[in-house]
Amino acid sequence: MVDVMSKNRAVVSLPTDTQILIERDFAAPKHLVYKAVTTPELVSKWWVGKRGEMKLAEIDLRVGGKWRFLMIAHGKFEVGFHGEYREIVPNERVVSTECYEGIPDPDAHPTVNTMTLRQVGDITKLRVLVQCESKEQRDAIINSGMEGGMQEAYDLLEEIAISLQ
Repeated sequence: MVDVMSKNRAVVSLPTDTQILIERDFAAPKHLVYKAVTTPELVSKWWVGKRGEMKLAEIDLRVGGKWRFLMIAHGKFEVGFHGEYREIVPNERVVSTECYEGIPDPDAHPTVNTMTLRQVGDITKLRVLVQCESKEQRDAIINSGMEGGMQEAYDLLEEIAISLQ
């Protein structure tokens, strides 16, 4: 499948009953993709895709540091996520929790997301493994419509990473 904006599309698969795997190639060096996913001002330009307006992007990029993203969706409601960094290897790997603020007691049900970046020639291969607590949580995420917004966001992420060259 070819997108109008990009030759690349994220591929979403379900390796186990509690995992979501997202893989995508970016036409930019991995240090620039990393910069675009770890710098609040840059995250604000791509994270919402075309689904609304970014209201807040806070990143304390250190082990034990917290992050929070908040958007105003076109439907005029807030959508927020937050988490904590567990492992950081600059330009290669980030492990963090992710809590969706739209459910009761979001901190009781985090996913653990492991993002890895690998350079292959001129391409950066991004891989995000989302570890859920249960099959029900995994299925709720998949059925939320997250993939459409993610595809839009990753297209913008690629544009921003390329523009940093």
